[in-house]
Amino acid sequence: MIDWRSCAALVAFAAISTPAFANQNVVELSRNPANWAIQSGDYSGTRYSKLDQITTANVGDLKVAWTFSTGVLRGHEGGPLVIGNIMYVHTPFPNTVMALDLDHEQKIIWKYEPKQDSSVVAVMCCDTVNRGVQYAEGKILLHTADTSLLALDAKTGKEVWKAVDGDPKQGATGTGAPLVVKDKVIVGISGGEFGVRCYLTAYDLNSGKKVWRAYSMGPDSDILVDPEKTMSLGKPVGENSSLKTWNGDQWKIGGGPTWGYMAYDPDLNLIYYGTGNPSTWNPAQRVGPDGKPIDQKWAMTIFARDVDTGMARWAYQMTPFDQWDYDGINEPILATLDIGGAKRKTVTHFDRNGYGYTWDRATGELLVARKFDPLVNWSSGIDMNKASPTYGRPKLVKKYEPIKTGTDETTKGICPSSLGAKNEQPASYSKLTGLFYVPTNHVCMDYEPFKVRYTAGQPYVGATLTMYPAPDTPNLGSFIAWDGAKGKIVWSKPERFSVWSGALTTAGGIAFYGTLEGYFKAVDQRTGEELFKFKTPSGIVGNAMTYMHGGKQYVAVYSGVGGWAGIGLAAGLTDPEDGSGAVGGFASLKSYTATGGSLTAFALP
Repeated sequence: MIDWRSCAALVAFAAISTPAFANQNVVELSRNPANWAIQSGDYSGTRYSKLDQITTANVGDLKVAWTFSTGVLRGHEGGPLVIGNIMYVHTPFPNTVMALDLDHEQKIIWKYEPKQDSSVVAVMCCDTVNRGVQYAEGKILLHTADTSLLALDAKTGKEVWKAVDGDPKQGATGTGAPLVVKDKVIVGISGGEFGVRCYLTAYDLNSGKKVWRAYSMGPDSDILVDPEKTMSLGKPVGENSSLKTWNGDQWKIGGGPTWGYMAYDPDLNLIYYGTGNPSTWNPAQRVGPDGKPIDQKWAMTIFARDVDTGMARWAYQMTPFDQWDYDGINEPILATLDIGGAKRKTVTHFDRNGYGYTWDRATGELLVARKFDPLVNWSSGIDMNKASPTYGRPKLVKKYEPIKTGTDETTKGICPSSLGAKNEQPASYSKLTGLFYVPTNHVCMDYEPFKVRYTAGQPYVGATLTMYPAPDTPNLGSFIAWDGAKGKIVWSKPERFSVWSGALTTAGGIAFYGTLEGYFKAVDQRTGEELFKFKTPSGIVGNAMTYMHGGKQYVAVYSGVGGWAGIGLAAGLTDPEDGSGAVGGFASLKSYTATGGSLTAFALP
């Protein structure tokens, strides 16, 4: 007879003693709030720091402690890392990485400049951004524009190994930050606007060898789902869950990019991430043989996957048969929330479609799905009736139903625009208040699909967009506090432009973020009251971070306008329809800021 008590004890011991349940080096570094060891602050993706030297009472006294020019213009997304006395800085293309000595006036210890063919810039969708490097076991992991995944020696900057993740000649590019989990480096890929069938890949941390790859759509063996064990809304996904929701072989050019930030639960051994838009943007070219919409699974999806095998535990599709490029790549955030009087381990996600979702992170049960932007008009809500055949799906407003969006027909007044009610700029979860702090957009659009032919390496978009401010609001964005358990806005602070900067919360009671016109701001987490602002040299699309050095807390952020919202300034574009309509939507931004590329660090006097 098997002694189950002995087995349980052995499993419990293994969980405590075996570092394989998470990368112990990353765990230990991120537990020390003096470091900023992961792009998202921790494996849960909370972007919350326990540092509390800077408080609501003294944050107004912040001064610029030091600045650093990256030497590169264009959009500076992501943020630096701090490990001990060294800060690791990255840039947009050409994806330079530098190590700065914080003990000696930020002296450059080493500088790494990857060799890339500059032609890759032509296939980068929405600026030449890079969302950050990661650190583990003495290595800096960099995902370059040409899709190379590089491991650099953190002490010297020398290349340790290199893996090629995709083919830029087919339209694949690298813009996302990798994540190190256990002995693996997990990385996604861009290319949905070029008809690339995208995927998430795990590489061995020590050798760079590919361990597994999970495609966003295709046969079960490619997307790594078990028809009977992978769940969606409480039911097995079934055989060929993806193939039967595409017309013919269109899944082979199906998109579903995976360039967003990820989160990891070491207890469940699950990694969480989102997939993006199906290709093409013209929904009329993606209908089924009967001319009716089909879901195009698994684009626009949150996946929970086993890190060891890549097999999907559960999946949820936010926007089936996406019509408006509502990419589902936005970051997942893990927390424990009180829902209906019970503590639930959850994952929360603010989708571009305008809904804030909360799921049970183990099962994928949908717990909350509410609009975090009240201006959203393409849908009236999410069907939360478990007995309904449309359970978990958005309720489409008749004006915007797919049958109304044929080729060369312009649909006007869709809110949000393809920029989304929130784009890649990550939200933060404060363990102090139990609230989420979310950068948002209030931009609407007119959308005209047109017929497009697929050619490898050429744009496969198929839509012309015109963007403009949402009606009845003078501001293009807001910074909000969100109650993830109740699905409601607690407070909202309006901003002139979309808030394209990642948020940071701290134990000092502050939420930090930046604005497109270049202000770095601090607000009270409980009230939204603005306590500090400083105009940096350029618009901020980077993510605020904090660290401790020499007994002093610093807060730092990149400034360098760009990304999709700032592409007009970053790339010198003037046609209002360029940047998929963003140039026209943000034409007035040039009156407030200019291009740049720098890091600004703040501290108390």
